[in-house]
Amino acid sequence: MKRQLSQRNLNGFTRIGETMSRNSQSRVRSGLPRHRRNQNSRRHTAIPASAHQHRGNGLAAGRHFDAPEQWHEPREDGLLRVIVNPPGEGYLHPITADDVNRRVARLPRDFQSRLEVVQLSRMTHKRRLFPCYGLQWGSSVYLYPIEASLEELYVRCHRPAQRIETEMFGGRWVEDGDHWRLIWTPATIRDYYLNNVLIHEIGHIVDERNTSFRERERYADWFAIEYGYRATRRPRG
Repeated sequence: MKRQLSQRNLNGFTRIGETMSRNSQSRVRSGLPRHRRNQNSRRHTAIPASAHQHRGNGLAAGRHFDAPEQWHEPREDGLLRVIVNPPGEGYLHPITADDVNRRVARLPRDFQSRLEVVQLSRMTHKRRLFPCYGLQWGSSVYLYPIEASLEELYVRCHRPAQRIETEMFGGRWVEDGDHWRLIWTPATIRDYYLNNVLIHEIGHIVDERNTSFRERERYADWFAIEYGYRATRRPRG
């Protein structure tokens, strides 16, 4: 069985593990956390900026596959499973299992039926090095915790599209010396995860037509706007 994986970034993508399937895609925060730069500045200066702004690096077919997450085998009961792992010290999950169930229930039934698992995953050492919000693999979506302070530190200036997207959901960018802080509140980060990150990853599951990275990402972005942002901003009929 081919296991398709996708992981979402604000504006760019990078690999997790060695290699994934041909259609593997990832959403990773496009800024490099300051704490990582300070821990090993020589290592970081050797990494080109593009490594943190594009996804799919090093995902050539035929190489060793390093599973980035626990694989959940499909089941026939048709019920959505929401698995909650401890977020890790210094981190929190912006949403709950109840939040996920209620949000998924608002999607068209055909889309709901294709999603089998949503896992709120634990922050790991690898994930600290390549922070990301969410990842899609097969019929499962994995959502990752955020800093408990609700402040994300970027040592590279954000890209315009990144700023537009986060500000749509209430994120606030503050210049702080030679870096930037993306500041959330409990309400705005909850909105961002439920109506952008989660819906974008479900869009990858729903997309059975596109095969290229660019087209699959474009579709998932459209899906997140149409069934996430717009659907929650228009009055309910």
